Amino acid sequence: MKTNEIKLDQVFQAMKAGVIVINNQDAVCYCNPVAAQYIELDVKEIMDQKITEVIPNTKLNCVIQDGEPNSEQLFIGGRMFIANRSPINQNGDTIGAVAFFQDGSDLQNVLSRLDNTQNSLTNLESIFEQAYDGVMVVDSHGNITRITKSYCRFLNIEQEQAVGHHCTEILPKSRMHIVAQTGIAEIGEIMDINGKEAMVMRLPLREEGKIIGAVGKVMFRDVRELRTLAEKLDLLENKLKFYEKELKHYQKFRYTFSNIIGQSLSITRTKGLAEKAAQGKATVLLRGESGTGKEIFAHAIHAASTRLYQPFVRVNCGAIPSELLEAELFGYEEGAFTGAKKGGKPGKFELANKGTIFLDEIGDLPLTMQAKVLRILQEKEVERVGSNRLQQLDIRVIAATHQDLEKMIGKGEFRRDLYYRLNVFTVTIPPLREREGDVLLLSEHLLAKFQHELGLPLRKLDRRVIELFQLYAWPGNVRELQNAIERAINVVEGSIIQLKDLPLYLQDLQGRRGNTLLQPLALEMAEAERKAILKALETTGGNKSNAAEILGIHRTNLYRKMEKYGLDGAEGER
Repeated sequence: MKTNEIKLDQVFQAMKAGVIVINNQDAVCYCNPVAAQYIELDVKEIMDQKITEVIPNTKLNCVIQDGEPNSEQLFIGGRMFIANRSPINQNGDTIGAVAFFQDGSDLQNVLSRLDNTQNSLTNLESIFEQAYDGVMVVDSHGNITRITKSYCRFLNIEQEQAVGHHCTEILPKSRMHIVAQTGIAEIGEIMDINGKEAMVMRLPLREEGKIIGAVGKVMFRDVRELRTLAEKLDLLENKLKFYEKELKHYQKFRYTFSNIIGQSLSITRTKGLAEKAAQGKATVLLRGESGTGKEIFAHAIHAASTRLYQPFVRVNCGAIPSELLEAELFGYEEGAFTGAKKGGKPGKFELANKGTIFLDEIGDLPLTMQAKVLRILQEKEVERVGSNRLQQLDIRVIAATHQDLEKMIGKGEFRRDLYYRLNVFTVTIPPLREREGDVLLLSEHLLAKFQHELGLPLRKLDRRVIELFQLYAWPGNVRELQNAIERAINVVEGSIIQLKDLPLYLQDLQGRRGNTLLQPLALEMAEAERKAILKALETTGGNKSNAAEILGIHRTNLYRKMEKYGLDGAEGER
């Protein structure tokens, strides 16, 4: 008997569960070490104590009274335990009770994971059943194990009629069982379902490398849906092309290097230098006479740079009145001055953020504004008029001028520090008279351009016109050549553009070509007068009345001279 008792005690001692035994007086007569550890007392301190003194919230003593076993949660020192209590009977009498309890944290974790798993299964079940497209799952033999309600509605059957049956019983032309056997997926297959052509996909299901079944899905219930989708996609592609075109328009760059026509060595070298400038980040200064195409080069540099998808903002520093220049360049806040727009207005520098700002005719910038522009270029930040908040900028600057900035610095008309800030990467565009062979090439290009724009039949240049074009110095450069051809193509009556179709000043020069003594003087006088008119128009922003006042001639006389030199509608050169 003692041997049995020793063995039983050894069992209780080795158990990972707590064991407490009380007699019919509610006193503890046995406690194993695990129970003592849970109660946080020594075994000796627990023995012979009332169970309610050791565990106040215990119900072990109730088992003696009721004679019925029970099981429930028990909290000791803030920890949760699972307690199983049973009465100890002898000869029909209850002589005590025993409680087995163990830590419930592991059970809580298991229950929590089980609850999460159940929630996930519920969500997946809901998703599966609410799927719009038909989905069917089969086992390795082709028997249906799952099918969505929407698929059943499409097939005009109930789920109970499908689950457990072979897929071919529900869909005679089904190949689900074949995919479940071969493991080869079938995607985009056309299948006849209830008289409709549907597009389906069938995929094998694998578990640990073994094929356990297949899942099938109706991609399009009617092939017409696919055609509708294709039409929508085509519409979206067309919209995308439209918006890309609009984006380019918004970015406002209109020219690339392909728009710069010429094969002469001088223009080829200049284009190559400009293309190198486009790849860098340095400020670019474009120099050259009026009409050489500085603005086209500015557009092309931006279009070939990494900023081509960002704004390209052009500012003519000589065309904006000085009193408005600061607000135009830097913007203003609401109420900054009388007439300020509600909500304020961003300036040109702010609009060019992340992109390129083209400062055309930088030499015409007033000295007071030169200092402010210099600060923006140095600090990369702008402050609106009437504001005390600085905005950081990320812009590239391209400046252009036809003026001699070095002479202007000597006269105190241009800041030396701004000059050095701008003159980092200089591109000097050659005048047309130095571009050997390009006059005829440009003439043919411009002639074709205007014929296309105006919808006119083919026109050609008379031999004497070609000869004059090649001999003339073109002080107005490409813009003057463009003006002469545009005027001629609008007045010519036949298919050949002759001398009589050219502007009057070119006709006069041609008439004097035989007199070698008069030709140089007449040429110089005509060119000087024409350039003076252009400068006056440029200064006044195209206002002919003010230009005539500057030139000291009557407005009618100015109109006559403009017609003579082919300057109708001119607003000055850049």
